[in-house]
Amino acid sequence: MNLTPVLRAEALKVLTLRSLCGTLAALFAVTTAFSALAGASGTSDPDFDPLFTSLSGVMPGQIAAIAFGAVVVSSEYQGNAIRLSLAAVPQRGRWFAAKLVVVAVPALAVGLVTALAALLAARAGLGAAADALTVGEQVRGVVGCGIYLMLIALFAAGLTTLFQSGVATLSTLVPFILVVSFVIGDAAGTVADFLPDKAGQIVLYRTHEGALGPWTGLVVTALWAAGALLAGFWRLRRRDA
Repeated sequence: MNLTPVLRAEALKVLTLRSLCGTLAALFAVTTAFSALAGASGTSDPDFDPLFTSLSGVMPGQIAAIAFGAVVVSSEYQGNAIRLSLAAVPQRGRWFAAKLVVVAVPALAVGLVTALAALLAARAGLGAAADALTVGEQVRGVVGCGIYLMLIALFAAGLTTLFQSGVATLSTLVPFILVVSFVIGDAAGTVADFLPDKAGQIVLYRTHEGALGPWTGLVVTALWAAGALLAGFWRLRRRDA
């Protein structure tokens, strides 16, 4: 079977599952709302970074991106639907590739729109405090934010394929990003820059310190996502559905 009909089938699954559309809507709403609140809260912090403040809504919003990547895959394991999918597409690599495309493309598209909306909403509150941002810095922040959200969604999709459970993925990634990553970051210093979330989020800052830059940080996050996807594909190939 060619890849095109497989892509169509997988895209149809995403469009017909309300929970998936809901997670993308939540990604937009939560990120934009929290960025707008951050922009309206003022600039009393002496280390104020207008770009990060404008995109800070990504911190809670990324949970929706994780949920999207996890649910796209975990829906296959509900009611043994994956047996039907693999019976229709025996080439597991082709099926997995199509599944990743329908995770990556919507996550990137919604991520870019969300980042732009968050930036505009926050800038409306910041006013003159954000005037120092250059066009290049804002473009880099918006594009980098969209790529980061896509990579986080793919990371979640890879782990869900490995665990064969969306609950296991959410139980692992959400506490890690919200709690463990901060604890490790405080204790481990620059080593924390190479964690999947910390590395990718460097692109959200106007200025940065450490070994990684905005784009090299995204490369590190991409390597984490690639590792999870390879592990997931290994289990998909080696284990029964």
